[in-house]
Amino acid sequence: MKTEGGTADAKRRAGERAAEEVEDGFVVGLGTGSTTAYAIDAIGEAVADGLEIRGVPTSFQSRRRALEADIPLTTLDAVDGVDLAIDGADQVVDDPDSSANGALIKGGGAAHTREKLVDATADRFVVVADPSKLTDRLERSVPVEVLPDAHTVVAERIRTRGGEPTLRDAERKDGPVVTDNGNLVLDCAFGPISNPDDLAAWLSRLPGVVEHGLFVDLADATYVGTDSGVERRTY
Repeated sequence: MKTEGGTADAKRRAGERAAEEVEDGFVVGLGTGSTTAYAIDAIGEAVADGLEIRGVPTSFQSRRRALEADIPLTTLDAVDGVDLAIDGADQVVDDPDSSANGALIKGGGAAHTREKLVDATADRFVVVADPSKLTDRLERSVPVEVLPDAHTVVAERIRTRGGEPTLRDAERKDGPVVTDNGNLVLDCAFGPISNPDDLAAWLSRLPGVVEHGLFVDLADATYVGTDSGVERRTY
């Protein structure tokens, strides 16, 4: 069976392998997306078998999936820290010779602000992906969450950097996508990104930007599910 971006079996293998890192007593960041959903399901099965953990969901979607899996949930302000975060990615740099190795683009589900908060808070952050997400250089559009009143101003600033911003439209409703935080999303095409660290810092400085989808120097490892097993990358 195929799903968008890879086989369901490959995604399941990656998610289940990452779930094996969860230990008794952990606070676990629960990411968003189709591959992470398999990790959440596997954690739920371990909870049913007696594992005691608390999950911190990164979106409405991951919260709903975790509740369906009977995972006890908590919030960042109710815990001392996050032991492990498991999350997916839209692109992952897979080039050991590159200074950007392990850099990510996230935000396809418009949940990247909370995802980054939870992932950056965690003692360990592991990415789950299938081979279609691996790349030598980031080149997908970068999602940028912006305050509603600022989206035209931010878009103009992004054009001065050579980017092409597009306000993300909602599906099956009129108007733009609205994030869980009540903001809008600009999908910003920059072409191949040779220095994601520099672009990330520049985007973070723009007034009106809440958060962007470049995750640089955050991931500790990536589990890549394939049709025959799981490959592990460490950074």
